[in-house]
Amino acid sequence: MRDSSSHRRTSHTRTTRRAAAVALVGVSALIAAAVQSGAATAAPEKAPSAAGKVIPGAESVKLTPAQRAELIRAADASKAATAKDLGLGAKEKLVVRDVLKDGNGTVHTRYERTYDGLPVLGGDLVVESTKADATASVVKAGRAAVTPATTTAKLPAAKAETQALAAAKAEDAKSPDVNRAPRKVIWAASDTPTLAYETVVGGFQHDGTPQELHVITDAATGEKLYEWEAIETGTGNTVYSGTVDLTSTQSGSTFNLTDGARGNHKTYNLNRGTSGTGTLFSGPDDIWGNGSPSNLESAAADAHYGAALTWDYYKNVHGRSGIRGDGVGAYSRVHYGNNYVNAFWSDGCFCMTYGDGSGNANPLTSIDVAAHEMTHGLTSNTAGLNYSGESGGLNEATSDIFGSTVEFYAANSSDVGDYLIGEEININGDGTPLRYMDKPSRDGSSKDSWYSGLGSIDVHYSSGPANHFFYLLSEGSGTKTINGVSYDSPTADGLPVTGIGRDKAEKIWFRALTTKFTSTTNYAAARTGTLAATGELYGTTSAEYKAVQDAWAGVAVGARSDGGGGGGGTSFENTADVAIPDNGAAVTSSVTVTGRTGNAPSNLQVAVDITHTYIGDLQVQLVAPDGTAYTLKGYNTGGSADDINTTYTVNASSEVANGAWQLRVQDNAARDTGRINGWKLTFP
Repeated sequence: MRDSSSHRRTSHTRTTRRAAAVALVGVSALIAAAVQSGAATAAPEKAPSAAGKVIPGAESVKLTPAQRAELIRAADASKAATAKDLGLGAKEKLVVRDVLKDGNGTVHTRYERTYDGLPVLGGDLVVESTKADATASVVKAGRAAVTPATTTAKLPAAKAETQALAAAKAEDAKSPDVNRAPRKVIWAASDTPTLAYETVVGGFQHDGTPQELHVITDAATGEKLYEWEAIETGTGNTVYSGTVDLTSTQSGSTFNLTDGARGNHKTYNLNRGTSGTGTLFSGPDDIWGNGSPSNLESAAADAHYGAALTWDYYKNVHGRSGIRGDGVGAYSRVHYGNNYVNAFWSDGCFCMTYGDGSGNANPLTSIDVAAHEMTHGLTSNTAGLNYSGESGGLNEATSDIFGSTVEFYAANSSDVGDYLIGEEININGDGTPLRYMDKPSRDGSSKDSWYSGLGSIDVHYSSGPANHFFYLLSEGSGTKTINGVSYDSPTADGLPVTGIGRDKAEKIWFRALTTKFTSTTNYAAARTGTLAATGELYGTTSAEYKAVQDAWAGVAVGARSDGGGGGGGTSFENTADVAIPDNGAAVTSSVTVTGRTGNAPSNLQVAVDITHTYIGDLQVQLVAPDGTAYTLKGYNTGGSADDINTTYTVNASSEVANGAWQLRVQDNAARDTGRINGWKLTFP
């Protein structure tokens, strides 16, 4: 429906100037929880690049939809041979999901897996093959062999359905109903692949957001194994972005908001509805909106503009044609619900949806909101980061990161690029942003750095360390002013970080997301993935590689490039080897702290060096002199990564500093062995 205040002019050009289109700023958010694990292992050694240039042939090339489709067909034709090369069992089959190709001929193919015809959730993997078609490396979401004890369910499907509905009700869902009946799957995101049911519950979340709650139930015991919400949401208000260019389509004497240059992206009017597609915006001329939120076309112009910018960014900067890489545009729905203060992405409709905010006066249709929402779609179609645990925090951070980079890319003078999320929406009522990438804790809830309990908090806040890492990698630590905005970024270890520039940082994160991350990637694995991506692009002896190490150390994930655990100060170290028995009792290594006064600090640095295949088997704890145990890495986290060479930050301010401290390590599953090489306590 068009507002009568709209004024149009006739134009026969597809791309025209729109009068006073509104940029209605909002943000989107997700959900997360998990535990830090493992070390970042070095990527294969490559020659350093000259003057910070990308190694020739290292970047992914821009594929046309037809070229991508051909690569997918080739991968599909050879998937049985690939499965055999990977040593998969006779009942396991691969399903091609995505593919990228580098300029040097290297191909990165992402696969899902099935077992005896059942989907394997957490069985995704990325195969990197060389020009000679040899498998160079494999990144797996989980290392455990997919050999469930049975594929025959003991639990009736109805029981799983009841449990799923109860889970939704426990989260105050409105009118929950079963969207998708329980289906049998193999749940492989934990250490022991298990036959389970996946049930999808629809209805609405407590705030009116559509619900798509996935609940995983053990098909033998009825235990709830996992749950995640697939509708990825946010909140915001409005600002103006001035007069912008939009691309529309003309049919006869009618114009409509269909972007034929960008996969036929369309923008629809839900007109306060909460279901369906709505009505495509159309009219007799090519003017959209008047700059006022009361004109329904103004929000449509913003959504259409934001989608176009995001499409152009991913295509021109990263060589990806559309969210799926297939040249097909998602679509946008504006004016969702009544007084709905949110925006969300849904895989189900392959679309972005925007509410109008409090009093229906502030549509959530800004540049960074559109980019944030579309990036959720990109993440879903690439790494598939689980929307829970630390992977959920990384999912949320990825949308914040690219929401910010698209805003910089837009170069819109009315909404300049910055490292603030939701800076225009005044969600707090005092003019402050929703999130700060330079120092996430400024919002009062987000975390600046990783710690062992990060995975247990809401992903809006556990995304903080990754946002902070990206800022440090781009701009460095300390005070500075960018585009008129002042920043002051600290580090967990108190040491400075020198940035490499946003252009390089965004390429590193995108490559890691699309070729290194999997559904179960956590913070330690994100460090591993970004280092591997940097090594491929710039070389493992490059300044960029060292900067990635230092930026992660700046948020308490891993060691500095010089091997330091951070902070300077006084260190106490034990370098004696201690064997870790396979699936056995816990072992300890001790250091005695002397000469300190009072209690330990809130940022005690614990540098751990452990050699062990499949670190998911390990639980690693710091034990204080009084016996209090601080979990550094929980059992069943870290997946298939090998070795731990990581510095953890522990708030030990309640502990007396002097005395015998212990590193306690236990292997909780069979088949893998290792040793403690040494560890160090540093008092900054």
